[in-house]
Amino acid sequence: MLAAALAAGTLFATAACSDGGGDSASSSTGVAAKPVAGRATTASPTKPVIKPLTKAGAQTALITEGDLEDDWTQVKTAASWQDKLLIGKVDAAQFLTAKTQAPADCQRLLDGLYDDDLLGRPSGASALTGFTEGDSRLLYQVGAYQRATLDKSLDWMDSLPTTCDQFNAVAPDGSTRTVQVIENSLPKVGDARQGLTVTVQGASGGSSVTLTLDVAAVRVGDDAITVTNGGLDGADHDSTKDAVSQGTTRLKDVREGRTPAPEPSEFD
Repeated sequence: MLAAALAAGTLFATAACSDGGGDSASSSTGVAAKPVAGRATTASPTKPVIKPLTKAGAQTALITEGDLEDDWTQVKTAASWQDKLLIGKVDAAQFLTAKTQAPADCQRLLDGLYDDDLLGRPSGASALTGFTEGDSRLLYQVGAYQRATLDKSLDWMDSLPTTCDQFNAVAPDGSTRTVQVIENSLPKVGDARQGLTVTVQGASGGSSVTLTLDVAAVRVGDDAITVTNGGLDGADHDSTKDAVSQGTTRLKDVREGRTPAPEPSEFD
C-alpha cells in the first residue's frame, strides 16, 4: 500500500509539472503560435505598348475648344495662316564676329515661324488645327519626327534667347523690323520642352505695329506638339500653357492606344 501511494504521488507531481510548463510558455507570449505566412509579392506594372503615330492618331491627338479656356473658336483655315510681318532678311552686319552662326539661326527662326515648321518637316504622320479669339490666333500641330532631329531642334530653340536676343530684319519694302526673343516657361510635361516669346516690331498699313507670339514645342517619345499663339494685341500665356498641358496628355493617350477624354478634368 505504501509503495502504491508513493507511485501515485510521483505520477501526480509529474503531471502537474507538465501542465505548469505549458501554461508558462503560453502566458509568456500572450498569443497562440501561428504558421509563418509567405511573403507577399507585388506584380510589376505592365509597360504600355507605344503605337506609331498614324494620320488618324495625329488627328485624334489635336486639342479642341474644350481644352482651352476663354472664348477660342476652332477654324478650318489654319493651314493658310502666314503673317507677313515674319518675312524679312536678317541683317548680318549687326552681329559680332564671334556670332558667325547667329544670322543663320535667326533667319531660320523667322522662316520657321512663317512656314509653320519650326521643328522641321515631320518624317511621319502629322495634323494641325487653329483657333481664333478676336485678333489672336493659336496654331496647334502634332507630328512624328526622328528623335535625333527633335532633340537638335529643341537644343537650337534653347539657344535662341542668347543667340538671337535682339536683331533686325529688312522687310521686302526695305523697312527695318526689330525682333526680340526671350525664354518662356512651360508646364513640366512630356520628355523635353522649350518655350519662347518672340516680338516683331515693324510697319503694317502705314502704322507701327508689334506682333507678339508665344512659341512652344514638347517632345513625347519620337513625336512632338508645337504651339504658336498671339497677335497684334499680345499673347495669352495661359492659353499657351493650356494647349501644351492638354495636348501632351492627348498625345500620350493616343501613343498608348487610349482614346483621349472629350473634356479635360477639372483636377488636371
